[in-house]
Amino acid sequence: MKWSELFTSSVGKKFVMGLTGVFLISFLIVHVGINSCIWAMDGGEMFNKAAHFMGSTVVIRIIEVGLFVGFFLHIIQGLVLTFQNQKKRKIGYQVPMGNSGSKWYSRSMGLLGTIILIFLLIHWKHFWIPSRFGDVDEVTINGVAMHDLFSLMKATFTEPWVVALYVLACLSLAYHLLHGFQSAFRSLGVHNNRYLHMLNAIGVGFSIIVPLAFAMMPVSMYFKWVQ
Repeated sequence: MKWSELFTSSVGKKFVMGLTGVFLISFLIVHVGINSCIWAMDGGEMFNKAAHFMGSTVVIRIIEVGLFVGFFLHIIQGLVLTFQNQKKRKIGYQVPMGNSGSKWYSRSMGLLGTIILIFLLIHWKHFWIPSRFGDVDEVTINGVAMHDLFSLMKATFTEPWVVALYVLACLSLAYHLLHGFQSAFRSLGVHNNRYLHMLNAIGVGFSIIVPLAFAMMPVSMYFKWVQ
C-alpha cells in the first residue's frame, strides 16, 4: 500500500483509524491514572506533582504534539468514513434491522465522536490552554513552583452545567469505546476469534471503568468529596 492510500483508500483510512484509536486508548490510560490522583486526599499535592511532571518533561511535550495530530486524524478519518458509509446506504432496508443488525452505538460513531470533539475543545479551554500559557495560580511543593491545577479543577466544577457536560461526554466516550476498542484492533489486522473474544471482554471493561472514573472526577469535585 502506498503512503497516499492511507488517507484515500477505504482500507488505508480504517488502518489509520485503528492505529490512532490504539494510540488514544493508551492516552486515556495515562490520563485517567494521573487524574485519579485527585482522590489521594492530600490537598491536591500528588495530582499537581503528576501534572507538573507531564507538563514540564520535554519528551512528553513532544508526544503531546503527536497526540493532537492523532486526535484530529482519528476524528477527521472517522467523519469521512461515516459520510462515505451513509452515502453508500442512501437506499435503506425495507424493514429496519435495528439492533439485530448492529448495535445503535456502532451505527452512531460519527455522532458520538462529534460530541467528544466538542467536549475536547471545551476541555482544552478549561485546562490545557491555561496550564500551557500560564493563566493558572501557582503553588510551591517541596520547593518547586508549579501550576495549582487541583484548585483550577475545583473552581471549574462548581458549575452544575459544566459537571453535566463532562458526564455526558464520558457517557458518549463509553459508548464510543464499546465499539471502537475492538474495532481498532480489527482494523490493525487482528482477526483470530480467540483474540477477538479476549479483546471484546477487555474492551467492555475498559469502556465502563475508564469513562466512569472520568465522570466521577467532576462529580466528586462538585459535591466536595475530595479536599
